[in-house]
Amino acid sequence: QVQLVESGGGLVQAGGSLRLSCAASGSVFSSRAVGWYRQGPGKQRELVARMDSGGNPNYADSVKGRFTISRDNAKNTVYLQMNSLKPEDTAVYYCNVGSPLQVVARAFSSWGQGTQVTVSS
Repeated sequence: QVQLVESGGGLVQAGGSLRLSCAASGSVFSSRAVGWYRQGPGKQRELVARMDSGGNPNYADSVKGRFTISRDNAKNTVYLQMNSLKPEDTAVYYCNVGSPLQVVARAFSSWGQGTQVTVSS
């Protein structure tokens, strides 16, 4: 079973930047798709960025042009660089690793603890 540890969250002013990291263990990381998700207060968990095993990224419209997903297969780690942050980006951010369908469908039985991102106006 994949174990995930997200880190890098914090409190930042609007317009600022943060870089999130997600370390994964217990799986063949390099051959799997990865995704970053977020769940704001009172909202459903949504997929904000994903990357397939070939390194091709895809972004939700709400973060396109501001967020960048990347992966380091040697370190079993996926990153999310977040620039030009807005108050509406405030959420707990999670990552996960799996098949492309799992990533898109959020079809995972377990998640990490997430990392809180708070953007003040």
